[in-house]
Amino acid sequence: MKAPLHPIMLAGTGSDVGKSVVAAAFCRIFRQDGYRPAPFKAQNMALNSYATPEGLEIGRAQAVQAEAAGIPCHTDMNPLLLKPQSDHTSQVVLNGKPFGNKDAYDYWRRGTSEIDFRKEVCAAFDRLASRYNPIVMEGAGSISEINLRDTDLVNLPMARHAGARVILVGDIDRGGVFASVYGSIMLQTPEDRKLIRGIIINKFRGDMRLFDEGSRMLEDLCGVPVLGVIPYYKDIYIEEEDSVSLEQKRRQLAEGKVNVAVVLLRHISNFTDFDTLERDPRVNLFYTNNTTDLQRADIIILPGTKATLDDLLELRRNGCAQAIVRAHRDGKMVVGICGGYQMLGQMVTDPEGIEGSIASLPGLGLLPISTTMSPGKTTRQVTFEFDGQTCTGYEIHQGISDTDQAVVQVGHCIGTYIHGFLDNAPVIEYILGDKAKAATPMQSYADFKEEQYDKLAAHVRRHVDMERIYEIMN
Repeated sequence: MKAPLHPIMLAGTGSDVGKSVVAAAFCRIFRQDGYRPAPFKAQNMALNSYATPEGLEIGRAQAVQAEAAGIPCHTDMNPLLLKPQSDHTSQVVLNGKPFGNKDAYDYWRRGTSEIDFRKEVCAAFDRLASRYNPIVMEGAGSISEINLRDTDLVNLPMARHAGARVILVGDIDRGGVFASVYGSIMLQTPEDRKLIRGIIINKFRGDMRLFDEGSRMLEDLCGVPVLGVIPYYKDIYIEEEDSVSLEQKRRQLAEGKVNVAVVLLRHISNFTDFDTLERDPRVNLFYTNNTTDLQRADIIILPGTKATLDDLLELRRNGCAQAIVRAHRDGKMVVGICGGYQMLGQMVTDPEGIEGSIASLPGLGLLPISTTMSPGKTTRQVTFEFDGQTCTGYEIHQGISDTDQAVVQVGHCIGTYIHGFLDNAPVIEYILGDKAKAATPMQSYADFKEEQYDKLAAHVRRHVDMERIYEIMN
């Protein structure tokens, strides 16, 4: 029996410094070393979410980390999830269930909520810590947002409750790592500064020896040891949490491959639905809202969205709706997932104003369904039959369509509420069709992900001082 370890928190000097991926690496490392780790992020803000085995909703990043840890995901791993609906409001998901919509100002003001969110997230951590060890915690954004210190639920106040050892992660690739690390530590209260037990420099490019002096300088400045410098990698695949990365995937059409265009929506969600297709060597997948690209693509996919009516209106304004209909008329395959599925129907209505002020809009008319938005949310893991084979996925959606079919198909147009639909080999082979028959299918997605978690763990092990980290956690 392994001796229990203190929790570890991966906190950040800012957003997108790699906290989620480093946390996933530690989940896999601790599992390999004989522990039973579990991930925890008190509050997550993301449009990528996942359904637990119990049919509840958490942030996708914590589901990925649980997978790396080799355990089923649970709402206690991410008790509070904020899903942005506009620049100022978010849907609040508490312990896996929608709690309501909150204005950002009201949410961050003290004493304006009818429920004690801090009590809820601390209770979730305590339940998780009673079942797993160690807990690999993830902070959110920057730990130095001192204007939000009193209402912070996820960074150092949460570390204090957990008795966690905090490791500060800085991103050297974006520049200014000395200032961001030093400033992040110095802006803490003396009490919180003591919680920070180490520094990890992430996304280093070039000759590692060039930063040896930099590590010593950081240690002298901050009084905190540098526990590792992790190089940037290109050959390891871990699911992305944020849609920022999609802007870098506006690739052009490619000769000799099946060109798959994912319509770039303003409120796109669960874009991990396309990761399996993106890594298929037979496929060139890209994101676009250019009408010419849509018409030239072999396959068009309308993805999920947090605001179906708003994005449907924009598709009509920018000409993408008409381009999709024309491409379908010309014989191109069109696939809609979740909100994209709703848009492919005859009508989308919102009589209660669940999404906003748009009461109804006609869909693209390619599928014989109509959808009514409703306050309730469907969240569940599912199995379904496709092309004679059993497949798996999960549903997370608002709105009720007037059919109970898992997958609706009319000719070369397919729609479904199922996320993970395109992770199933029978679905991919059917959609790619004759265009990709000559190529060799890939290994299963589950086997691929396991391989990537092991590669990530090996990469991080090589470049951080695990012996010292275990000393800190003991």
